[in-house]
Amino acid sequence: MEAEASPPLGSPPCCLWFRRPGIYEDENGRTWVTVALRISPSHRAWGRGSPPLAARLPPKWELYPGRRYQATDLRLWEIVDHGQINSMEQLILKRLSSGSR
Repeated sequence: MEAEASPPLGSPPCCLWFRRPGIYEDENGRTWVTVALRISPSHRAWGRGSPPLAARLPPKWELYPGRRYQATDLRLWEIVDHGQINSMEQLILKRLSSGSR
């Protein structure tokens, strides 16, 4: 049996807008679900919809040169990965320190 081919992966979204906690929408109306992780010295991780981190996510991200997004608070987020798992497109962003401009 042949595996079904995944649709071709396009460019990362130009903009992502907050719609409701944990949910963003891009300029093409596609929905993106956030998964916020923070590895602290105690190795605690927060998952999808985690209020402490989800509340700190920006209301909008805009694609910025150099495989980055700039948030409304002017912080930069690096694109760590943009790929597909099965038919689900994923975009992994990592917040950069303030000295990483």
